[in-house]
Amino acid sequence: MARIYLDHAATTPTRHEVVEAMLPYYSDTYGNPSSLHSEGRAAREAVEEARWQVASLIGCEPQEIVFTSGGTEADNLAIKGIARANRDRGNHIITTTIEHHAVIEACQSLVDEGYEVDHVPVDAYGVVDPGDIETAIMDRTILVSVMHANNEIGTIEPIEEIAAMACRRGICFHTDAVQSAGRVPINVGESGVDLLAMSAHKMYGPKGIGALFIRRGTKILPLLHGGAQELGLRSSTENVPGIVGFGRAAALAREEMAAESARQASLRDRLIRGLLEQIEGIRLNGHPSNRLPNNVNIGVDSAEGQSMAVMLDAEGIAVSTGSACNSGVASVSHVLQAIGLPMDMARGSLRFTLGRSNSEEDVQRVLDVLPRIVARLRSLYAL
Repeated sequence: MARIYLDHAATTPTRHEVVEAMLPYYSDTYGNPSSLHSEGRAAREAVEEARWQVASLIGCEPQEIVFTSGGTEADNLAIKGIARANRDRGNHIITTTIEHHAVIEACQSLVDEGYEVDHVPVDAYGVVDPGDIETAIMDRTILVSVMHANNEIGTIEPIEEIAAMACRRGICFHTDAVQSAGRVPINVGESGVDLLAMSAHKMYGPKGIGALFIRRGTKILPLLHGGAQELGLRSSTENVPGIVGFGRAAALAREEMAAESARQASLRDRLIRGLLEQIEGIRLNGHPSNRLPNNVNIGVDSAEGQSMAVMLDAEGIAVSTGSACNSGVASVSHVLQAIGLPMDMARGSLRFTLGRSNSEEDVQRVLDVLPRIVARLRSLYAL
């Protein structure tokens, strides 16, 4: 039986069209984009074409896109670059309790440099209240960072309202859109965000390449120093094949987003309904409707998440859990803790994230297999 991949939030398979677009830039068109000769100019043209494609995905100017090694570097450049460039204005940063570790750890690293970080809580659906963000703002606040959509529970945040509030106060607003870019429409001109992080491998592009949108005129310092590539904000010879692949993936995502997101949302809703109907003692984590079109995150009472994931894997179904085992000690996701999920149910969490290859038959296969896995684990739990 063919395997079923339901972990597209972790990574996506690189599309054949993307690989084909990249291949010439490993061998035939191999020039350094900073070189003046024909080989270098050809590489530069490819980079700038990809920059336009990525910019078109989110409604910005190509000159506002800086290519990075991925979403983590993009988040770090945004947070550290803004903080250090605006130190004369203040030292206070606001974020939330459910951010990706790339944001949490980047903020935490600045504490050692004398910055203060406030983590605003979320409600039971994982939604941050813009009023709580406004209450946390001080005269010393220089940056607000709130993710667009949560990578674990799929909840979409009210970033337009938060961005408008930050703008009124003269504060930079950053959002991590790694999970949402290419899956839901984004227009930075309309949303008002100042910085937005993306990653190619979440939208069927290659790993090792990402981008940061930086609104024109934003005061920011680089993390890397050297050859002054990427508008002086990301020194290093450009990863031309990766950039070309990112551009192609962004163009395909833009063309297909409306139809594919609607299709995946239909599969998502069918999976949610089936799980809630067939398994007692479970709950849907995240907002019931205002969520990513491909995300289903459930908490299961009296059934351990890692055991369910391993048993599903044995049945040919790849999913992820809300807990991780480090050095033999199980730790529960900070996101599930932040939404107040009871510990037993948090340990029994599963995340299904759909993609282009998934079908109604895949959803039905999960609905056929998971109920009996849960029943088996609960019988062992009772003993």
